[in-house]
Amino acid sequence: MQVVKPVEKQAEKQAVSSSNGNGKAKKEKEDSSDTTAQGSLAKVIPQAKTVRNLVFVTSEVAPWSKTGGLGDVLGSLPIALAARGHRVMVVTPRYSDYAEPTYSGTTININGNEVGMYHYAHKGVDWVFVDHPCYPRPGGIYADEHGVYGDNQFRYQLLCLAAMEAPLQLPLGEKGLYGQDCVFIANDWHAALVPVYLAAKYRPYGVYTNARSVMAIHNLRHQGVFPPGTFPSLGLPDGWYQAMEYQYPPHLRQGAYEEEGRSVNTLKAGITVADRLVTVSPGYAEEIRTWLGGWGMEGMIDARGPVLNGIVNGIDDEDWNPAVDKHLPVKYDISSFKAGKAACKKALQEELGLPVNADIPLIAFIGRLDYQKGADIVLQAAPWMMSQGVQLVCLGTGTTDLENGLRWLEAAYRDQARGWVGFNVAMSHKITAAADILLMPSRFEPCGLNQLYAMAYGAVPVAHATGGLRDTVLDFNPESQTGTGWTFSSCDASGLMHATGLALATLRDYPNDFEGIQRRGMQRDSSWNGAAEQYEQIFEWAIMDQPYA
Repeated sequence: MQVVKPVEKQAEKQAVSSSNGNGKAKKEKEDSSDTTAQGSLAKVIPQAKTVRNLVFVTSEVAPWSKTGGLGDVLGSLPIALAARGHRVMVVTPRYSDYAEPTYSGTTININGNEVGMYHYAHKGVDWVFVDHPCYPRPGGIYADEHGVYGDNQFRYQLLCLAAMEAPLQLPLGEKGLYGQDCVFIANDWHAALVPVYLAAKYRPYGVYTNARSVMAIHNLRHQGVFPPGTFPSLGLPDGWYQAMEYQYPPHLRQGAYEEEGRSVNTLKAGITVADRLVTVSPGYAEEIRTWLGGWGMEGMIDARGPVLNGIVNGIDDEDWNPAVDKHLPVKYDISSFKAGKAACKKALQEELGLPVNADIPLIAFIGRLDYQKGADIVLQAAPWMMSQGVQLVCLGTGTTDLENGLRWLEAAYRDQARGWVGFNVAMSHKITAAADILLMPSRFEPCGLNQLYAMAYGAVPVAHATGGLRDTVLDFNPESQTGTGWTFSSCDASGLMHATGLALATLRDYPNDFEGIQRRGMQRDSSWNGAAEQYEQIFEWAIMDQPYA
């Protein structure tokens, strides 16, 4: 495994400057396959002004359970907040017999259901896993080949109630119980009953009177919609039906007569009564207040606009850092990225059987193959891209037609294109490091992470100007020499081709400008610490105000 030399030199300088009082820098063990000297340097994390007890409730958390960005966020944000001094608990289902968590000795009876609480203390966070026979399934987390599970409402109702009881009944570590002074962060519809139960079942009886709830919306399209007749099973007072009721969302209807009427909408209820609302980017916070991204709830969300904020997600700068990335054949940083990326491109071309040529622009697409991510737009634009003399590498899994589209792409352009059907973590890192340009033609994107990964690795993003992509990918301005990529407003093949054409022209005709774009992207602070500081402000605002419900 090679390491580009300037990284080592910079790391040596930093190690000397961070030496201890005896003038000797602590020397970490070197492992060329895993870390560089730079990656072993300790980070100085600013501490929060006010320390809180934070309880995250989520249906998935990486690395134990993950179907998308939600799992990534909940696997990183709590750690960043804990590093800033907060006491942090994450409550999530125990979908499998995970190796790390162990039985805490606490079992909670929830409406006649015995729920075991498993615990794992790691990186300053209390990871709590709710154990019940309804969670493990042979299929996916939420569905299998036959469709979504029929008891999902019960499964996540149980999760919410267990999360409400955990601070009161589950002693953890030397500090014991979290107690009643907590801020609950409910993530997406699966946890949206937390603000509802807090307001309907706890506060009226003198419990959690100082607690607050924050409803975090990662993807508004998924709302947790169920028939109105299921309301009694939630155990809420009759007067709370209006908080749960909403018109059945048109985009979720499948033709049944009852879907034309009312429904129990879990996410709507959480949005209605939570003390604060937060989304994963300022752009998405704006979009969900309009018909462009509101999915039928834009009016209600707009009414709660004064307590709605958007915070761009961060990325794990240990996992996604080209200076220490164990998946790369050559590691690099901003001082050596030209040589590093060239070496990574050569290695990827060899591995995928593409012609090895450093001068051929390498364009990449990494993402779920579905309507949202715009993989069909990439396929429509592919013949034009091939005419531009580029190499196109796509990685993803999803719908059958789009998977077959990747197979067609590779078969039709054997010397220029590769379509990897499936997902491979190591390959996603290799492609990002090798790429000159990364495509993100998402029709809607609450935040997006691949554009942040791309910029950290010196790949220039070309993205649809929506949601978090609009917040993070700033259009290149050749006069002021600002910007980190290109965006397009018309989300179709023509828009993608136009923006990609600008990127290719800059790469070929103005290489110094293109290098400046790469450097600005690599210099961008995408760490979770910055996002964590903004979340702290949300918590302070929530506590400053009286409970909303």
